[in-house]
Amino acid sequence: MTATELAGRLKKKQVSAREVLRAHLDQIARVNPKVNAIVTLSPEIAEAAAKKADEAAAKGKFLGPLHGLPVAHKDLVETKGIRTTFGSPIFKDNVPTANALIVDRIQQAGAVTVGKTNTPEFGAGSQTFNPVFGATKNPWDLTKTCGGSSGGAAVALACGMVPIADGSDMGGSLRNPASFCSVVGFRVSPGRVPINTTFSPLSVSGPMARNVGDLALFLSVLAGPNPLAPLAIHEPGSRFAQPLGRSMKGVRIAWCPNFAQLPFDRRVREVFASQRKTFEALGCRVEEAEPDMSNADAMFKVFRALGYVENHGEKYLRHKNLMKATVIEEVERGQKLTGPQIATAETQRAQLFGRVAKFMETYEFMILPVVQVPPFDVTQEYVSEIDGKKMANYIDWMQSCYYITVTSLPALSIPGGFTTDGLPVGLQIVGRHQDDFGVLQLAHAFEQARPAIKQWPDVAL
Repeated sequence: MTATELAGRLKKKQVSAREVLRAHLDQIARVNPKVNAIVTLSPEIAEAAAKKADEAAAKGKFLGPLHGLPVAHKDLVETKGIRTTFGSPIFKDNVPTANALIVDRIQQAGAVTVGKTNTPEFGAGSQTFNPVFGATKNPWDLTKTCGGSSGGAAVALACGMVPIADGSDMGGSLRNPASFCSVVGFRVSPGRVPINTTFSPLSVSGPMARNVGDLALFLSVLAGPNPLAPLAIHEPGSRFAQPLGRSMKGVRIAWCPNFAQLPFDRRVREVFASQRKTFEALGCRVEEAEPDMSNADAMFKVFRALGYVENHGEKYLRHKNLMKATVIEEVERGQKLTGPQIATAETQRAQLFGRVAKFMETYEFMILPVVQVPPFDVTQEYVSEIDGKKMANYIDWMQSCYYITVTSLPALSIPGGFTTDGLPVGLQIVGRHQDDFGVLQLAHAFEQARPAIKQWPDVAL
């Protein structure tokens, strides 16, 4: 069932929270050993929470919009009493004494925490593997990667092990695994889901689900102001619980098959091109156009390296021998940054924002591929070449995601179809500044109009 249907049945007492939990724990026991998505399971904590939900329901009280829904949290967010490793040997036995803000919101809305989902070490790289738990496999082809860094969350959703899952996104970590696993991931506007640990708009927390309606339900809980979060947007999350239906007739869309002149794998291009007619059938005015993304690559890499020094500089000094090479590389790059380099990047970011905002006065949405390649071999750390072009950096194959990151615009990955060899490909819908609801509306309209695609990978059945 969808999360929305489950929530409705729970509220009508047609099923109990304990029945829902047991069904999902059974699916985890059956499927997870094949894919390695949920790396820490907490059945006793989950059963206690489900019992509490059922006892409240028996008295006619419901705990919130997510009452009784099982959820798994990314292993980058702290969970009280549940091991949180960040995918690092440094924290392999770490059990926090308090929840991250996002976990508190989810649990206070009545959701039942079942465990933690796998992630790369400190979320570095869009390929989910680490020395603590190993690799997470793509459910559509167990020889391929699920992407990352919210890879475990995407796989858990795709396999029906949970109906909703949280994630985070700096350079594509909600969008890339959603694309690779044929689920929905939403990089919301910075501040839409409050984070109380950073002033930077680069990294956001956000929802993942199997369809847009479930995603909106989840976002209605995650979003909303918080006085402890410096970038929090002061709009109520309840807005996202409103119906998503809207006529798309006449809506202008910038169709970007050659976004920023980046290389794209032929198979991605084919799936992307096949869906233009779906938007046209909705009545959208679809025109090939794209904004000037000059300097996007350089500025992202400056801000990323700066963030690694901020978040991992102390660990580097004390535990460098326990950190993977790409994390070390980012910290060391950040340590070498100069004031003028950072100032230039800030100036370029403001200029880029202005150029894209001007472009979006004409177009309400941009649509481009999420990832430049389809899922690749699970034993391959990162992509080194696309369409004959060598990648200079371990994250360069994610430029179609992280170029959007530096615009601070909301961007959603929605399943667009499959390659001829059965690998998922997502479409990236980008909206105007802070128009997260509009992005959900277009994604919902596309989902309703899109030709039917296979919903479940064979491993989940």
